[in-house]
Amino acid sequence: MLIFSKAKLVFFSVPKTGTTAIETALAPHAAIAVLDPPELKHAPVYRYNRFFRPMVEKFIGDDVETVAVIREPISWLGSWYRYRQRPFLSGRAVSTAGISFETFVEAYLAADRPAYANVGAQSKFVEARPNGTSINHFFRYENLDACIAYLQDRLEIEITLPKVNVSPNRDLKLSADLSARLHRECHAEFELYASID
Repeated sequence: MLIFSKAKLVFFSVPKTGTTAIETALAPHAAIAVLDPPELKHAPVYRYNRFFRPMVEKFIGDDVETVAVIREPISWLGSWYRYRQRPFLSGRAVSTAGISFETFVEAYLAADRPAYANVGAQSKFVEARPNGTSINHFFRYENLDACIAYLQDRLEIEITLPKVNVSPNRDLKLSADLSARLHRECHAEFELYASID
């Protein structure tokens, strides 16, 4: 999470949406750069509302705008799957080594997800709170240039994204039946993505 006091802007770090590259480029310009631990770096709207918002409103103002990047849901799951293929996770419960993407998605859809498929949901990450705390501006990961243009305009700086946290390539094909089931059971994810211009 990055908080920009002069621009009155909060950038949310939705996991697996290119946020590490954005944070690497923009952290030096932020009033507050929350980069660690992951539970704070990737603070969802509900955690921001509870812990960060009161401080931000007191010291920056109640007219702060919020920004988040959302990734196409199958691509987002694929990024988690690929990330968890990395050798440093080998032998751990969260590793996806030795399993197919189909198996990963089936496990994600299970009522009791195994650790390797327990990755949450983008729609829950950005879910608005009853007091009105929500994301003002959504951008698609697949059109990151629009997000960068917006941030450059708001922050009045030039942004060059570094290549960081790139996962290995893997086959991310799903059968038609499993794809249909994913769309049906995770409709909130696809509706959120479709709602972004």
